[in-house]
Amino acid sequence: MERESVKPDLSKPELEFPPDQNIQFGVEYSPNSKPPVVGRNHTIRSNSIIYNDVVIGDNFRTGHNVVIRENTNIGDNVLIGTNTVIEGDVIIGNDVSIQSNVYIPTNSVIEDNVFIGPCACFTNDKYPVRINYELQGPRIRRGASIGGNTTFLSNVEIGEGSIVAAGAIVIHSVPPFYLAIGTPARIKPLPDHLKVPNRF
Repeated sequence: MERESVKPDLSKPELEFPPDQNIQFGVEYSPNSKPPVVGRNHTIRSNSIIYNDVVIGDNFRTGHNVVIRENTNIGDNVLIGTNTVIEGDVIIGNDVSIQSNVYIPTNSVIEDNVFIGPCACFTNDKYPVRINYELQGPRIRRGASIGGNTTFLSNVEIGEGSIVAAGAIVIHSVPPFYLAIGTPARIKPLPDHLKVPNRF
């Protein structure tokens, strides 16, 4: 999935929000940054912050208190739940549902038709504050489903159509159409009746 998958429409007028909603749209982090671009039919709820150099497609919805940092590219039909933080340099595809209190670090990729349950925590630093390490978040492949209260170590890949059960701690990549369950997560084939697309 390329960052250019969502094309900014620079002809759109700058968006305005009622002052009582306390929405910060276009936080400038660098002198050369460009205002964010959001497609048609959006709902951005109060106390949300969207940085410059963010491109978002059509039918975008947020809960309250959402933070979306710079250089993030979000496709069409995406929901970002209340208190979710997207740290920047993130790619999110189309038809993605991210529930409340999710943490998505820099250099993460979430492909199309993915569900992420509440309080999922992804990481991107293998050796926090000990060793210089190239930050690398997870890659969540098309059609994967992530349960609530899950934790992911850096640089794991969650395969297409796979499921990560609630509460799992994922320390290794999960193959396509497999189930990850437990702490640390054990990986087993996904039952046939669960090999179906996510339905939002």
